[in-house]
Amino acid sequence: MDPTTATNTGLTAAEVSERAARGETNAFESSTSRSVWSIVRANVFTLFNGIILACFLVLLLIGRWQDALFGFSALANTIIGSVQEFRAKRALDRLALLHAPHARVLRDGTEQEIALAEVVLGDLLVLRAGDQVAADARVEVSERLQLDESMLTGESDPVDKGVDDAVLSGSIVIGGGGTAVVDKVGADSFANTLSSEAKQFSLVASELRSSINRVLGWVAWIIGPVSLLVLNAQMVSRGGWAEAIESGAWQDAAVAAIAAIVAMIPLGLVLMTSIAFAVGAVKLANRKVLVQELAAVEGLARVDLICLDKTGTLTEGDIVFDAAHPLSVAPPSAWEDVLAWYGAEPEANATARCLVEPYPVQRVLDPEARIAFSSARKWSAVGFPGSGTWVLGGPEMVFAASSDASHPDAGSHAELRRRAAELAATGRRTLVLAHSPEELTPERAEAERLPGALTPVTLLTFRESVRSDAAETLEFFADQGVAVRIISGDNPQTVAAIAREVGVEAAEGFDARELPTDPDELGEVLETHLVFGRVTPSQKKDIVTALQQRGHTVAMTGDGVNDALAIKQADIGIAMDSGSAATKAVARIILLDGRFSRLPGVVAEGRQVIANIERISMLFLTKTAYATGLAVIFGVMLLEFPFLPRQLSVTDGLTIGIPAFFLALMPNRQRYRPGFLRRSLSFAIPAGIVIALVLALYSRMALDAGISQAELRSGSTLILGIVGLWVLIVLSRPIDGLKIVIIGAMMVGLVLIYAIPIVADFLEFVDLSLTTALLVIGASALAIAGIEVVRFVHRRTAA
Repeated sequence: MDPTTATNTGLTAAEVSERAARGETNAFESSTSRSVWSIVRANVFTLFNGIILACFLVLLLIGRWQDALFGFSALANTIIGSVQEFRAKRALDRLALLHAPHARVLRDGTEQEIALAEVVLGDLLVLRAGDQVAADARVEVSERLQLDESMLTGESDPVDKGVDDAVLSGSIVIGGGGTAVVDKVGADSFANTLSSEAKQFSLVASELRSSINRVLGWVAWIIGPVSLLVLNAQMVSRGGWAEAIESGAWQDAAVAAIAAIVAMIPLGLVLMTSIAFAVGAVKLANRKVLVQELAAVEGLARVDLICLDKTGTLTEGDIVFDAAHPLSVAPPSAWEDVLAWYGAEPEANATARCLVEPYPVQRVLDPEARIAFSSARKWSAVGFPGSGTWVLGGPEMVFAASSDASHPDAGSHAELRRRAAELAATGRRTLVLAHSPEELTPERAEAERLPGALTPVTLLTFRESVRSDAAETLEFFADQGVAVRIISGDNPQTVAAIAREVGVEAAEGFDARELPTDPDELGEVLETHLVFGRVTPSQKKDIVTALQQRGHTVAMTGDGVNDALAIKQADIGIAMDSGSAATKAVARIILLDGRFSRLPGVVAEGRQVIANIERISMLFLTKTAYATGLAVIFGVMLLEFPFLPRQLSVTDGLTIGIPAFFLALMPNRQRYRPGFLRRSLSFAIPAGIVIALVLALYSRMALDAGISQAELRSGSTLILGIVGLWVLIVLSRPIDGLKIVIIGAMMVGLVLIYAIPIVADFLEFVDLSLTTALLVIGASALAIAGIEVVRFVHRRTAA
């Protein structure tokens, strides 16, 4: 529906109410990347929790709550994961609220300031310097209206807007003023249309999470038949199914079967991974880095290529004065006062305002005529009484190439253009101040016509303010083997010059207008060029996709709406806090203070998480391996399972859970290497087989020696405790500092659970006979020797 054209008094109150009733308002839900329900669903309704809950309920139903301690692990995992993600969501919601802009409209002939959502179709927006355009609109009145659309298009150059020109929501008024009639609102506006696709939620790719889920998937497939095998063995060992059911011994058989099932699941691995992610996220938050999804802490450590947007990432996004390069041996004496006037002039654009500091006003000048700057013609002019005409603008526009080689100034103008081209090639924006003794008459100013006999006075160079931390951060990534691609909507050569300034070796920039559309051909170009200019928002996304298809793990940084699609597509999206709400909503990581130098700390935190989780995963997966082996062996041999669930819970805590908590948080700057699951399983499976065979051998020999089931379980638990601690020692090497304290404390704990009567009674431990003690010592020594052999082989094959 076309909006009713607003008059110079704007809409009436009745028209506003009518359009609001029809839903033609600018209301748009700018949600964060995750809803509350999606967070709950992801952390509660998991296969892991389902298996544990089923076992937990069975034990409660048969009155064996003492053996249901493992249920608290699942509960803790769910709470930690949910709370951390809720915390990130709330932080982002607060950020979005703080950055919510207002709109200025004309209604009933009166100017009003209203909330962005209250703008309706057909409203007359009042635009002044510094305003953010509230909705897509058509210019009604332009008084040298000039917009910055870089947040939307990536172009940093200002854009002139005349009557009937379109202005886009999210752009900033940087000069002049005017009014515009709103023709698109809410979800139909350019900025919201661009960001709506980006806000479709997707989980960050996590090797740790996918590997753990794969293990849980394997366990899920085998847990059914293995649990039936174990249950059958427990029933048979208690006199057969009929007798066990009739005597009530089936309950003991069910408890033993559940012990085998729970032992097969790496209970604490998911919990420890969540804790490591959560602690990493909290540590990063203290460094002004907001992690929206826990696995993003890991993700950046796996990145091997990072795409950087120039404006707002490598640069501060503003223009600063660089230097003056006089061209005349004896320039007119007033030239510095003219530059001071240009800088202090109320309607000065961003470039002219940079002249305030180097050229403060020493003498007040009163112009008799002026021609305002236009980005279309790239120059402005001003005339002062008795001082002639002064022109400031692009050299190639002020001094157009003369076709007359005999012209007396042709040689000097050619030299001017050569010098200007040299300066521009360094990435600096170049303007010329020229002078003519002719007066700038009002008629000439009205016709926007330059006087003749212009003489170049000085070249002025401006540069974008490069972030002080950009070069150091890029050097860090280079040292770590992370490749860099710089993509921007600006001029390719300007971008290349900025890139060279921060240490990227780029001879020239590639013009994205020449990029191929075929993904394979695009990938080839991306492998050979480092810097790209004139890149559109859709091309940024295509660039990220093409790099991913070539096997790269890609991070993307940016701050504008034009970066949102690429940030969402990237494996890890990183947004600056100064960026748009849409960009921050889809980013995995937000640099709250906008400091690019925060990224090395994020990488280091991610590497600590990966390296430590790989270490503790070997502990948990070793338990899964030996538990599965025990279940199969005891099921086939029709033997009673040698543990109660509570006994396994205690040994798990002492040999895996408690030490894993500390190991997961220790400093570790080991570089990321692909193949986390393969390396973990190459140790865990053979080590688990050794432990399972030794425990089966011990059980068989103990039964042959006539040892009671209670004593057999006490001995089995002791063997598992000793061997588990040895696995901990092997995986913690080198043993120093805090590791000595942790391992020593666990050894003391193992002694105490046997020595403290109330604990021993709860765990149903009994005193060991000499025969059992000798079997325990022999089995432990045999298992330790086998684990040392496994670790010796693993270290060489893994390396």
